[in-house]
Amino acid sequence: MGPRRSAASACGRLLLPLLLLGLSGFFQSYAVEVDIKDASNATCLYADWMMRFLIKYESDNGDYKTTTLNLSSSVTHNGSVCGNDTQAALVAVQFGEGHSWSINITKNNETYQGDFITLTYNTNDTAVFPDAKRKGPVTVLVRDPSRPIQLNTVFVCHNSFVIEAENTTQIFWNVTMQAFVQNGTVSKKESRCPADTPTSAPTVPPTIANVTTASTTTLSPAPTTGPKPVENPDTGNYSLKSGNKTCFLATVGLQLNVSQEKPLLININPKTTVADGACGNTTATLKLNDGNSTLIGFTFAVKNTSASAQKFYLREVNVTLLNRLNGSVISSADNSNLSKWDAFLGSSYMCQKEQTLQINENVQVHTFNLWIQPFLVESNKFATAEECIADSDLNFLIPIAVGVALGFLIILVFISYIIGRRKSRTGYQSV
Repeated sequence: MGPRRSAASACGRLLLPLLLLGLSGFFQSYAVEVDIKDASNATCLYADWMMRFLIKYESDNGDYKTTTLNLSSSVTHNGSVCGNDTQAALVAVQFGEGHSWSINITKNNETYQGDFITLTYNTNDTAVFPDAKRKGPVTVLVRDPSRPIQLNTVFVCHNSFVIEAENTTQIFWNVTMQAFVQNGTVSKKESRCPADTPTSAPTVPPTIANVTTASTTTLSPAPTTGPKPVENPDTGNYSLKSGNKTCFLATVGLQLNVSQEKPLLININPKTTVADGACGNTTATLKLNDGNSTLIGFTFAVKNTSASAQKFYLREVNVTLLNRLNGSVISSADNSNLSKWDAFLGSSYMCQKEQTLQINENVQVHTFNLWIQPFLVESNKFATAEECIADSDLNFLIPIAVGVALGFLIILVFISYIIGRRKSRTGYQSV
């Protein structure tokens, strides 16, 4: 941590000040500087914002109350990573009695943007949750609605905005941030949020006293940005080896859908994902770790059919979401009663269209451009593919469409021929 910098230098050099709202009703700010360094001790991520949280919780008597969670004077940033080598940065802060907040930031071509935000609050903190019925840490994930920012550009948003999810309201203001800093120097080029104008002054977030009875807290209007559309995930290539021989091949784009009050879509980045698992004669498992917070496992098995016509199929999928700060499990889902993606042994399975695997009532896995072979891989290449019904329907419709078009063309030529012959006969009539 370094000394607090003046307001005049804050635009050129980024800090990370975080606000403490006093319980007595007045504002008292604490500036926390996060200066993440790379291996050469050069700055690779600098950030500055103020935030606090409104959390609705159930009390011992069954009523619902809303409390304000503020940052303490001592804030740490353990686990923060600049991510220049992996294209995935992480800003993580810890404060108070077991509370933490983090944002994952990804780089794509010439831009960077927040991916998803994780807030963990601990209801064992009796100063904030004096009568909470549920005890222990509660974790909330929400997608960052901010738009992409050009590399070598500082994102600035003085006006306040809110993000709501899972009985929490996260309030941010006076935000400045630059990820993937180049050459160790924070840029002077700014990208302003839509809420800011060249003449706008920083807004002070609304004063909200702690609520001690069941009630609904109403915030004064604050500029917000709509949710950004989530594009289809990039397609990754994964493989497993047994000794020096490739025994498992997979090409797939993966997207998680975690159902909350507002569904959270998470694209798996193949550039940061590592494949692991095991090959066998009757079962094979592919485990994918995105290097950040998601583990996905696919288990295949051989059906008990005749030896001359054995098939493999997808039997089980499990998904685990981890806390990026300490590696603890946020949630896990498993479906071991699947019967998908079947094909004859010695073949591969292909489905280019999007497919959905229902893991449980809250978690789905979406696949794109799937091509997989869990058994009998030869020469590090996919065998002949058996296509899914969705792709087969498309391939079946194409020749039908071509045939219909050719039929119309033949009819048109025939009609033209008849009309031509009639005109010819008319020209040779006797007078």
